[in-house]
Amino acid sequence: MTTGPNGEPPPDDVLDTDWALWGLRRYCRGTARCAPLHAALDRALSGDADIGFLDHDEVYDGCTDPPRLLAPAAVDEITRAPLEADIDQVLAGLPDAPAAAASAVGFQGFRGDVRVYLVEHFLALCTFFRGARLRGQCVIVWID
Repeated sequence: MTTGPNGEPPPDDVLDTDWALWGLRRYCRGTARCAPLHAALDRALSGDADIGFLDHDEVYDGCTDPPRLLAPAAVDEITRAPLEADIDQVLAGLPDAPAAAASAVGFQGFRGDVRVYLVEHFLALCTFFRGARLRGQCVIVWID
């Protein structure tokens, strides 16, 4: 991987999932049919191990967990669960009414199509993790 002038990764090596995966994880919580997906999302959003060398003011503001690492083996494990999940089946119980759908995922006041938003970001996650897995790379989880 090459880096930019300030050490940042190239755009293709960065994924911003906005709040979509948090909402999808919330929606899947406690639902047996998507328990493996919930576990994978939880791990993808939390990481496994703190990365001490990134725990400084220029990178980490202290408001959330410090940047965390998912080693290549973890990336491989996480990749399998989302790829095996049928997102349409997972979201089958999502209400059709926009306000009810937004409430079901914890997005009160959300404007737009919740289902489209969740699916778009879920597929981006799958593509991102698949690429990292194929290259044998780790993933750094960073909530900013």
